[in-house]
Amino acid sequence: MIVLAHELKTGRKILAIWTLCIGFMIVLCLLLYPEMGDQISEVEDVYSNMGGFTAAFGMDKISMGTPMGFYGIECGSVMAIGCSFFAAMLGANMLSKEEHSHTAEFLLTHPISRQRVVFEKLLAVIIQIVVLNLVCVVLAIISFNIIGEEILWKEFKLFHVAQLLMQLEVALICFGISSFLKHSAMGIGIGVAALLYFLNIVGNISDKAEFLKYITPFKYADAADVISSCSIDQKLVLVGGIYALVGVILAFLYYGRKDISA
Repeated sequence: MIVLAHELKTGRKILAIWTLCIGFMIVLCLLLYPEMGDQISEVEDVYSNMGGFTAAFGMDKISMGTPMGFYGIECGSVMAIGCSFFAAMLGANMLSKEEHSHTAEFLLTHPISRQRVVFEKLLAVIIQIVVLNLVCVVLAIISFNIIGEEILWKEFKLFHVAQLLMQLEVALICFGISSFLKHSAMGIGIGVAALLYFLNIVGNISDKAEFLKYITPFKYADAADVISSCSIDQKLVLVGGIYALVGVILAFLYYGRKDISA
């Protein structure tokens, strides 16, 4: 597991920075909840009459006046954007960076197959995303205890499971794309994540765009849907799993026969 250990070591600083930033935002949002007090109902009344904007962020399904509703809308947005962007950049850069940094010749001259390289790099992506999510969960639980609010455990667990699955799907799709590229692909990764996030907003606003839920993983990870129904749409998770699997298969197939420049 030399490649895996190397990727975890070289990526630890970036992982720490993203984890601290996202975790800090989650803690900050929850600590602000008691301070907002009666203002929350006023804000909710304003947002409830904004039509498409209300539906776009799920405020027609859950209430900001409840701790779990506030957590889903505010912290859910932080995780959806921050964690998915990290996952996308991580996946998109994992295979392409060897050619971009001119380290491919050094790596591939070692007695290790390309398939093994892909496998260990894939594990590195998954492990870092799991670590990021575990820290976010722990910080959220601590913050709920600090403000003295009860956690609805079933909704809380389902929400974070959905978030993890969404991030893994985004990362693995970008991982597959990474195998085709010969330059830094972080910008492409952010673009993919941003596009999928925007498609979910469009799908929430317009009934005519409901088909978009089969394209974007942000739909089954939408806090409003998960918390209000206390469930995850298994059909959409299955579709997303297929997309992720295709990304992984493409990475193994193409990287194994790719003409890699030193």
